[in-house]
Amino acid sequence: MTTKRSILVTSALPYANGPIHLGHLLEYIQTDIWVRFQKLRGHECYYVCADDAHGTAIMLKAEENGISPEEQIGRVKLEHEKDFAKFNIAFDHYHSTHSPENKALSESIYKTLRSQGKIEEREITQAYDSEKGLFLADRYIKGECPKCHAQDQYGDNCEVCSATYSPSELIDAKSVYSGTTPVEKQSTHFFFTLNKFTAFLKEWTKSGSLQEEVANKLAEWLDAGLQDWDISRDAPYFGFEIPDAPGKYFYVWLDAPIGYMASFEALCKKKGIDFHKFWDAKRNQIGAPETELYHFIGKDIINFHALFWPAMLKEANYRLPTKVCAHGFVTVNGKKMSKSRGTFIKAADFAEHLPVEGLRYYYASKLSNGVDDIDLNFEDFVQKYNSDLVGKLVNIASRTARFIHQQDGRLSAASKISEHPVWNAITAHTSSVEADFEARRYASAIRTLMAMTDDINEFLAAKEPWKMAKDAALENEVKLVCSVALNGFSLVITLLSPVLPDLAAKAQQFLGKARSYDSLHEPFDALAINPFKAMLSRIDKKAVKKLVPDTDEQTDNKSSSADQNITSKLKKESTEANPAGAEIDFADFAKVDMRIAKILVADHVEGADKLLRLEVDLGAEFPTRQIFAGVKSAYAPEDLLGKLTVVVANLKPRKMKFGISEGMMLAAGPGGSDLFILEPHSGAKPGMRVT
Repeated sequence: MTTKRSILVTSALPYANGPIHLGHLLEYIQTDIWVRFQKLRGHECYYVCADDAHGTAIMLKAEENGISPEEQIGRVKLEHEKDFAKFNIAFDHYHSTHSPENKALSESIYKTLRSQGKIEEREITQAYDSEKGLFLADRYIKGECPKCHAQDQYGDNCEVCSATYSPSELIDAKSVYSGTTPVEKQSTHFFFTLNKFTAFLKEWTKSGSLQEEVANKLAEWLDAGLQDWDISRDAPYFGFEIPDAPGKYFYVWLDAPIGYMASFEALCKKKGIDFHKFWDAKRNQIGAPETELYHFIGKDIINFHALFWPAMLKEANYRLPTKVCAHGFVTVNGKKMSKSRGTFIKAADFAEHLPVEGLRYYYASKLSNGVDDIDLNFEDFVQKYNSDLVGKLVNIASRTARFIHQQDGRLSAASKISEHPVWNAITAHTSSVEADFEARRYASAIRTLMAMTDDINEFLAAKEPWKMAKDAALENEVKLVCSVALNGFSLVITLLSPVLPDLAAKAQQFLGKARSYDSLHEPFDALAINPFKAMLSRIDKKAVKKLVPDTDEQTDNKSSSADQNITSKLKKESTEANPAGAEIDFADFAKVDMRIAKILVADHVEGADKLLRLEVDLGAEFPTRQIFAGVKSAYAPEDLLGKLTVVVANLKPRKMKFGISEGMMLAAGPGGSDLFILEPHSGAKPGMRVT
């Protein structure tokens, strides 16, 4: 066990003005996985968050609903907490920025900044809605772009031609609240003199606390010169009034990050945790208890967290973030989230139709430690869930448990398993998985865990315990094979538990015991397991269509029946293009790339009478392929596992009702049960070309 760490983790605060959607969930899932991983390793780790509850938008939304702002944010907070709970986001405390802790901390930090000469008063001119009696931020003014003359553009930039301008340049500008033409009005505002922190920020942004691409982008801003930051807003405004400045309120972005501290302080009061251990700058000195602070955020709010926030913390004598971890945005089926396109999907709607842990797994399988955007492709989502989790991982337990219970219901002795080469080969991967989760390289960790899963399935396919079990003399060997596989299953599940906590809990019920992180490499000793019960169900694509109606609509329309498969389609197309006896040139035939493939996974296809779903290994040159083959009348899935066969590797992928088929397996025979896959000699290897 490594030295115990003390870690405080936050996610950006969701705005208390609307529901949680799939774009939001990327961040909370990313953070929750990292926190669960740290807790799994035995570290002291706290995860706090809060609703961002202040601002003009919330005040006006409450007015529209005929309730007070306090009632408005209270209702939304309850909805947010319900949504997070559905997706197993396990905050240690979830607070609100409209709290006594946040008010006291915000006022204290502001007074410190003011006393040290970092707050200045200035007269500014702003757009003003005379009818509503409100100063207008740029996004609350719309009109005609002065450059391209596009209509209905915001007051600071045009979404059509990307021009930037001031609100006063907008043609026929109107307030989004009242529709009246804004007027210019002067007001006294308070500014945080950010420019005075340029030297400090140039050093800190290169300290390793930020991703390299983020640090490089901030370097451009720093070199161009920082602008001082307006931290005040005029009444009417829902927020905290600035001390000694009646009618002036803290801008929401001043008290929002302080909300991290306030939420943690509320947790400290409940749990007796030392707040100053995590926040005092003095605690970072030599000899003081070392703590870590991680902020997970979207790339759109980097300036607040990597410029304003560290400057405020330094001046107020609080500790600086250990890491600010930025991520990209979410697109759905290759497009921006949009209500008009039906791709703006609320968390609650997703949870109603699809397994929430499927989204956790899918996001994890796509997440790196960079800031690239992630596309939620629902066809890929269904395939990955059904293949990786149902077809590969849980299938290990379902295929082996019955053979243990045909004997005494206990796994083999630990001494026998620990000596097994397959067990040692699987456990050799744990250190790389640990390093990947720590570094937020989740996609890499998932690839390794699925490779471990493939190794276990290949081992089972090679040993064929379902055949060995017919021979009483092989009883001990059957038990050992299944015990190695189930210990491997437990190891993978344990490492995946930060991603899939519900599945991990079901696996623990099945095995009757949880695997300790400190003893990952130690197999269970003669463990009595419970009978296997289904842990997951395949996703029916109809459920996806209920959530996103146009998903795969064309594909389903093309599939006239469950029996339709690639073989019949190609046969028909081939016949039409080349009638019986028609010749083709050798050059055409030479284009067909036939390769030796090893069958790693074979499953039934729900709703299909003739199809089996295969996953095949075509060697290092190719990724694992999924193929739908019409051979069910001749082969059971377990008959194909581990076999070598021949496939057409360069066949264009085809969409089917059941998923994408990425090749064609060759077989011969008159059909029905008299159908035989082509099996090369034993010396053949996956990836070899057939000539």
